[in-house]
Amino acid sequence: MPASHEIRRTFAIISHPDAGKTTLTEKLLYFGGAIRMAGQVKARGEKRRAKSDWMKIEQERGISVTSSVMTFEHKDLIFNLLDTPGHEDFSEDTYRTLTAVDSAIMVIDASKGIEAQTLKLFEVCRLRDIPIITLVNKCDREAKDPFELLDEIQETLALDVAPLVLPIGSGSTFHGCFNVTNGEYYTGAHKGEAFDRIVETSGIDDPQLDELVDGQLLEECREMVELASVGYSEFDLDSYREGHLSPVIFGSALKDFGPTALLDLIAEIAPAPRPSPATTRTVNPDEKKVSGFVFKVQANMDSHHRDRVAFMRICSGDFKRGMKLRQIRTGKDVMVHSPIMFFAQDREIADEAGPGDVIGIPNHGTIRVGDTFTEGEQLQFTGLPAFAPEVLRRVRLPDGTKVKQLRRALEDLAEEGLTQVFKPNIGSNWIIGLVGILQLDVLKSRAKAEYGVDIDFEPITYNMAVWVKCDDPVKMKAFMSANVNNIVHDREGSPVFLAKSQWEIDFTKERHPAITFMKTRELIQAEA
Repeated sequence: MPASHEIRRTFAIISHPDAGKTTLTEKLLYFGGAIRMAGQVKARGEKRRAKSDWMKIEQERGISVTSSVMTFEHKDLIFNLLDTPGHEDFSEDTYRTLTAVDSAIMVIDASKGIEAQTLKLFEVCRLRDIPIITLVNKCDREAKDPFELLDEIQETLALDVAPLVLPIGSGSTFHGCFNVTNGEYYTGAHKGEAFDRIVETSGIDDPQLDELVDGQLLEECREMVELASVGYSEFDLDSYREGHLSPVIFGSALKDFGPTALLDLIAEIAPAPRPSPATTRTVNPDEKKVSGFVFKVQANMDSHHRDRVAFMRICSGDFKRGMKLRQIRTGKDVMVHSPIMFFAQDREIADEAGPGDVIGIPNHGTIRVGDTFTEGEQLQFTGLPAFAPEVLRRVRLPDGTKVKQLRRALEDLAEEGLTQVFKPNIGSNWIIGLVGILQLDVLKSRAKAEYGVDIDFEPITYNMAVWVKCDDPVKMKAFMSANVNNIVHDREGSPVFLAKSQWEIDFTKERHPAITFMKTRELIQAEA
C-alpha cells in the first residue's frame, strides 16, 4: 500500500484573465466527480457563479479574487486544487498560494498566446522550480497556429515543450484533439459539439480517421504530428519535475476537450508532496511527526459567523482531528478540534489529513500567515514572501464614530494578505499598501459588507514603500530620526521607508550605506 503522501497531488491553476481558468476549474471538479453539474461561467444568474467563487464581488464580476481550495478524488488519488486569482490586479494571496503547491497547470488562450499575467505567475513558479503542465485553451475558437504557440511558450518562458495532445482544426473547423502518445482521438458525436467519445487508433495514419475527419484537414494534422515529433522535445519525467520542460495539451475547457486528459496526466506525472525547506533543516513528507505552515488566512467565509479560517498546508505526518500542535511563534500548544476540508464554500470537518493536504483551522485572530505548527520541534518553514506594495493610499473614514470597525476591518484584511497596513509616525490616518489596484475595490466592498463601515481612499505624495533594516542600532536610530516623515511601521512593527520615486530611494541609500532597503521580505513569524 502506498504511503499517504504518495497518493496526493496538490496543484494550482495559473492564467491571464479570460483564458478560461474558472471554466477549467469547474470542469476538473466535474470530471473528478466533485460536482454534479458544471455551470457555464458566462451564463446568467446562478450558473454564472463558478463553484469556486464565493465572495460577493467575485460573483458580481465573474472573476476569482481570493484563492480557494478544493479537494476531490480521481483514480484512487487525492487531488487538492488551489484556485488562484487570475485577474489583472491580484493580491499577495496569489503568490503565497503558489508556495503551498507541488505543481501547476498554466492556461493559455489559443488566440492570444502568452500574456502579461501568465508571465508574472510563471516567474513565481520558476523561483520555486514548480513543474508546469500547459493547457492551450479555446481551440474551438479561431486560434493561432499550434507551432506558433509552442514556439512562443518555448521562447518567452525559456522552457522546453513536449506536445502531447494536438488540435485537429480550430474555430469552425475544429474536429477534436489527437493524443500523440497513445493514439486516442477525442471528438464529439457531431462537429462543434462537446467532447463525448474517444476513438482508439493505431496512430495518426489509422484509416479510421479518414472517415471521421475532413480530407484536407486530416492531411494537415498528419503533417503537424510528424513535424511536432521531430521539432520539439520528447516528454521526459525528470526534466518536467525539475521545472525545465512542460508537457502541452491543446483543448477547449468549455467543450470538455482537455479536462479528462489533464486529470489523467496529473495522476500519472505530477509530483507527490515534495520536501519543505525550514530554518533548521528540510522536512520530508514521509516523516512520522505532523508539521505544516499557514499560507493564507480568510476572514468571514461564512457570512452568518464572524469566523476566521487559517489555511494550513500539511508538510509531514498523518494529521488526526483533535491533535495538539505547537504554534512556534507563540510557543503555545493548540488543540485542533474542528479542522476543515474545503470544497469552495462547502466545508466538512476533517477527521484526518496527510502531507500535501490543506486544512482550515478556525480561530479568533490567533493564527497568522507564516505561522508554523509542529508536534513540538522548534523549526520554522521558509519561503513565504511579503512584497513591497505597488499602490499606496491614505484611508479616509467619513463616519468618525466607526473607528473601531475600521481598525478591525483593516487588521483582519491585512492578516489575509489582501492589504498591508502602515501606521505613520505623524498623523492618525492609516496608510494602506496593495499589490494591485483592483484590491481597492475589494477592500472597500468587504469593509462595507462584512464590517458595516464605508471607507474612501485618497492619494498620498509617496509612490513606493520598502522595508528597512540595519545591524547597528545607533545607525538605525539616526536614520529614523533623519527621515521621520518618510517612516511608517507595518502591522508587525517593522519600519518601512516611503519614497516618491526610485531616485529618492537610491539617493537615501547613498547617504545611509549601513541601511538595507528591501522590496521583499521573508514572512517568518518569529517567537513573540
